[in-house]
Amino acid sequence: MPPPGLYRSLVLLELLLAAPTVLALLFVTAPYGRHVRSGWGPSLPGWIGWLAMEAPAALVFAFFYLQGGHRAEAVPLAFLILWETHYLYRAFVYPLGLRRGRGRMPVSVAGMAVAFNLLNGYVNGRWVSGFGSYPEGWFADPRFLVGVALFAGGLALNVLSDRALRRLRAPAETGYKVPRGGAFEWVSCPNYLGEIVEWTGWAIATWSLPGLAFAVYTAANLAPRALSHHAWYRREFPDYPRERRALFPYLL
Repeated sequence: MPPPGLYRSLVLLELLLAAPTVLALLFVTAPYGRHVRSGWGPSLPGWIGWLAMEAPAALVFAFFYLQGGHRAEAVPLAFLILWETHYLYRAFVYPLGLRRGRGRMPVSVAGMAVAFNLLNGYVNGRWVSGFGSYPEGWFADPRFLVGVALFAGGLALNVLSDRALRRLRAPAETGYKVPRGGAFEWVSCPNYLGEIVEWTGWAIATWSLPGLAFAVYTAANLAPRALSHHAWYRREFPDYPRERRALFPYLL
């Protein structure tokens, strides 16, 4: 069954959102985490913001996945496991591991993320179990094998980098330190690099326009933030390693 017109329009909308997103974030750093500042309206604790904005991606994808005619097939089930593995970590494990300090997130920022995750969860969930077609032979397809390898490697880099950042400070310490070791020796934001690699892998493994739209949007959203983090580190720490790049080793 070919995708209906409204569905195709929503996929194209997600793809097109990448352009204004990257342009906006190159000039205005999203005000949360180390970049938090006043003037963005009411806020909520950072960990609650993360949970609220990421949980819809896990729930909406699962809901629409279950509506698809291919929901019981092996390859779509494998894609369901990949998606939910990432988002159960990002929506629940990650925020519940954050410190309950003074970190705040504007409600407006969380709200925009919720809107995107509702759209993204819908278009990818409907594709994987409904409009897409993945016979069991897809397990042996080079696109699936390469894509899943990238997804797994990106997820591991993302999780390990998050853990390294959390361990920088002792329980009673506040403030920021220069992260060292592992992928931090090459880039300032290996956690963002890991997430970009993950969803590039997803796009390849699913070989779909919704997957591509998500991968492109992920890069558009995270690359400017990596540049902002990198510039912040260099301002705050005069001895910050000069050879370290923001996001891609030796390049950016």
